[in-house]
Amino acid sequence: MTRKTARIFATVLSLALACFASLAFALHPKEFQSAEEEQRYRALAKELRCVMCQNQSLADSPAGVADDLRLQVLTLIREGKTDREINDYFVARYGEFILYRPRVEPVTWALWFGPFVLLLVGAGVIVVIVRRNAAAAQNIVQSDDRQEW
Repeated sequence: MTRKTARIFATVLSLALACFASLAFALHPKEFQSAEEEQRYRALAKELRCVMCQNQSLADSPAGVADDLRLQVLTLIREGKTDREINDYFVARYGEFILYRPRVEPVTWALWFGPFVLLLVGAGVIVVIVRRNAAAAQNIVQSDDRQEW
């Protein structure tokens, strides 16, 4: 490539990138109308899970889908929806999975209470084992007292 062709190519490429960057800023506004709106937006983005990344919140996810979901959150906030209504909207669309803190319902009881039940069962097993070992040790001590050396 000649220098002139390389300059033309670089100019066209930089103009294309500038256009795409301006579109990205237009789709995802970085300015909020109020501090309350920004606070609600950030709180909701932390509570909702990215449907693509699965282990990241919307606030942390770099995925393009997360950008769309963040924009939807901001749109719903600006429509005057409450946080509960916004969460309900996303749950209706993506299921309970999208919530980092699932609601306490019969379907999620195992998720909420399962670890405590397992902890209690484990503690019970340990108590039973310790008592059996203590009783066995007591029997050994009693049987040793009767023997003459």
